[in-house]
Amino acid sequence: MDDKLETEVNNETIQGNEELNKIISDNEENIQDSTGSSEPSGAEIAKLNEVISNLEKEKNEFKEKFLRKMAEFDNYKRRTDLEQQNLLKYGGERTIMKLLPVVDDIERSILHINEATDIETFKQGFQLIFEKFTKFLNDQEIKKIECLGKPFDVNFHEALSQQPSNEYPPHTVIMEFQSGYMYKEKVIRHAQVIVSADNEDSPEVKATEQEETN
Repeated sequence: MDDKLETEVNNETIQGNEELNKIISDNEENIQDSTGSSEPSGAEIAKLNEVISNLEKEKNEFKEKFLRKMAEFDNYKRRTDLEQQNLLKYGGERTIMKLLPVVDDIERSILHINEATDIETFKQGFQLIFEKFTKFLNDQEIKKIECLGKPFDVNFHEALSQQPSNEYPPHTVIMEFQSGYMYKEKVIRHAQVIVSADNEDSPEVKATEQEETN
């Protein structure tokens, strides 16, 4: 839309120049004829003044039109700049609105926690809140990285240590200390894990542990 309005202003400029050139071209012969003699007559002077007056009028009309277009362009630019600023400033509004019901559930649970007499009912209520929050994350395309029993992968996992294991093959995630998450196709937090060891430590795991030490 910015480019469209700017193109329109440029077209108006070109059109105005063409109109001025046409007026000058139409009257050029008369001007040359009138100025050919050493002493132009009163009629010739009047005609020249009329040409000049017409040129001034056309110039003022074009100037007014051009300034009006520039004012429209400036107003549009200010409006779109404000819209972009608001989009960046309040871009997360819809996401927050979807999260608020979960916050409401947690708040209600806290308010009535001292009144709870059935621990199983309270646990079920808390589980429902957790499921609602998990659904919210899924709706935002935020997925938990499933890592238990998976081969260690530095792209998804951060190894905290290695431990011997008879249940899992070497270099396999045997324990999850902190969950990892992906947003769409991007890992936004690596899963912190414990990895099964063998007699010869994995270079990948060693490298990860070295980074943590540093």
